[in-house]
Amino acid sequence: MSQIVFFCVLFITSTYSQTQGCRDTKAKNYSSIAVENNGSCNYKKLKLEPKYSFQLSDSLKETSGLIAFENLLWTHNDDHDKTIYGLDSLGKIKKKIVLERAMNHDWEEISQDDTHIYIGDFGNNYSGNRSDLKILKIEKKSFLEGSPNIEIISFTYSDQTDFSSTKPNKTNFDCEAFIVSKDSIYLFTKQWKLSKTNIYALSKQEGIQIARFKATLDTKGLVTGATYLEDKKLITLCGYTKVGKPFLYLLYDFKNQDFLSGNKRRIDIKLPFHQMEGIATKDGLHYFLTNESLVRKPILNHPQQIHYFDLSNALDLYLHK
Repeated sequence: MSQIVFFCVLFITSTYSQTQGCRDTKAKNYSSIAVENNGSCNYKKLKLEPKYSFQLSDSLKETSGLIAFENLLWTHNDDHDKTIYGLDSLGKIKKKIVLERAMNHDWEEISQDDTHIYIGDFGNNYSGNRSDLKILKIEKKSFLEGSPNIEIISFTYSDQTDFSSTKPNKTNFDCEAFIVSKDSIYLFTKQWKLSKTNIYALSKQEGIQIARFKATLDTKGLVTGATYLEDKKLITLCGYTKVGKPFLYLLYDFKNQDFLSGNKRRIDIKLPFHQMEGIATKDGLHYFLTNESLVRKPILNHPQQIHYFDLSNALDLYLHK
């Protein structure tokens, strides 16, 4: 009897292991017999260059976030300026909405769900010890009418216990990217020391929240922006390395809100020393990115720009399967 049980367990285990594997046909280790994706896909290196790039207005030298809705791309600066700028696809300013009742301590990202816009006032790179981290939650209807209804979500990180001041650009508790999914907000931190990102979750309800640690992703670079297509199970992060090389990082085909359970792919961008900050997409294939001004003449001369990328080569089969 024990032998029968042993062989049954062996058969079930073997059968289960054969159903797990890489289900992305773009991967080097694609398995045609796997019926469930287990996040093990490996990919060839891919480098992309923009289809076009245009310089932005001098009003947007510190563009730090980007979303797409109401046929415009909306961005903002990361310091003092309380204006949200609506751009066309070539980066021309078509609309301005000022958040008169808000304060811009360090706005680093903008995100959205069906009913609200969210602005992350959580930049923390100067000394790493901010105690006033917050997200502005703005009703879209009131925003478009020019009288924004703003709620405040305040938060702290669940695992930050030391609030001693650090030197600039040394903390692992900086953040410049987040997404909104169902009833939660997910932060992707900018780890200056480790060049990784920690994922934290908090409620999107007004009030004081604790951002709960979920997972760590080794992006081999500093994450500065995120865009999310919930119905496609696709997150695209942007960022740059410590030596200024911009990149994209794709997370897709994951299970529920376990964003690291699916495919993970890093893509290099063929642009030197660009401080990519904002990223937006409507369909998951075509992306707009913005970079802050990085001018250190005579060595560096990269003004603020908007770039258009086509990721069909990486994602067309996944999105159209």
